[in-house]
Amino acid sequence: MTVKAYGAHAADQPLQSLDIARRAPGAHDVQIDIAFCGVCHSDLHTVRSEWAGTLYPCVPGHEIVGRVSAVGAHVAGFAIGDLVGVGCMVDSCRHCADCADGLENYCDGMVGTYNGATADAPGHTLGGYSERIVVDERYVLRVRHPEQQLAAVAPLLCAGITTWSPLRHWGAGPGKTVGVVGIGGLGHMGIKLARALGAHVVAFTTSESKRQAAEALGAHEVIVSRDADAMAAQAQKLDLIVNTVAAPHDLDAFLNLLKRDGTMVLVGAPATPHPSPQVFNLITKRRAIAGSMIGGIAETQEMLDFCAEHGIVADIEMIRADEINAAYERMLQGDVKYRFVIDNATLAA
Repeated sequence: MTVKAYGAHAADQPLQSLDIARRAPGAHDVQIDIAFCGVCHSDLHTVRSEWAGTLYPCVPGHEIVGRVSAVGAHVAGFAIGDLVGVGCMVDSCRHCADCADGLENYCDGMVGTYNGATADAPGHTLGGYSERIVVDERYVLRVRHPEQQLAAVAPLLCAGITTWSPLRHWGAGPGKTVGVVGIGGLGHMGIKLARALGAHVVAFTTSESKRQAAEALGAHEVIVSRDADAMAAQAQKLDLIVNTVAAPHDLDAFLNLLKRDGTMVLVGAPATPHPSPQVFNLITKRRAIAGSMIGGIAETQEMLDFCAEHGIVADIEMIRADEINAAYERMLQGDVKYRFVIDNATLAA
């Protein structure tokens, strides 16, 4: 079938309206009419070939929510009319240790929701800036939020799970002090989730003007990272730092804030490397720098269910599909609180 989408034909071209093909649902497939799709910074990196290997035409979008419109003959877990989501992956090898552990996101054969290898035309996956998508049931998530919150649920499929996974893995909860660096699409979800998990949350921003917003999101304390005295006062107080900043910066300034055995987890992906941290900041307190990438299907479902139970959604600004190029430019300037979401009904306009 042919559906409307928005994508780019080259790195130096704007996104534009496209017609793309979607396969008919196979025996284990779920067909989803996409209602809304969040806009992630990864979309921009990929469209503009800032990360190697972009395939064109490129249709981004991996924060997908909508309603099931057809199911394959052997699909048992979903029915027509169900509210569902699709995140950053639509397949994996299904037999490696990572897949067996429910961590398909670390599978070497993980297939991204866009720009991943597939037998479908044009030979690579096309994402959620489109009217419809067909996905194997193993990679479809159930949405239990009220339907009126659906647009604000979309960013949970990337920004939500990207922060939830390290918070859970490193044990954020009562009695723990968690720092969140950066108050953007990822960081605002990190603050909300860490607070809901019961941790004492310290938000770090370069801008005093974000203090009130960070407090409104749930931060117990807000530190302006350019204030040397305020940073010094946090020395050795944090158990965990989730660093969401996607630009190279001085990691030592934050490593100093970790307790002995504390960990700073990097979830932002800058286009060029961070300056190398001082080894002594690591070895003198047995600190660690770690990385984390999205999450597996099981933990993504866990996150969605937790958010539904606690009334957590992203803070969003809705846009029309034809506003996506302007939204990318605003995103580069940090001019969004905190996630753009496309109203996919406007694709057909």
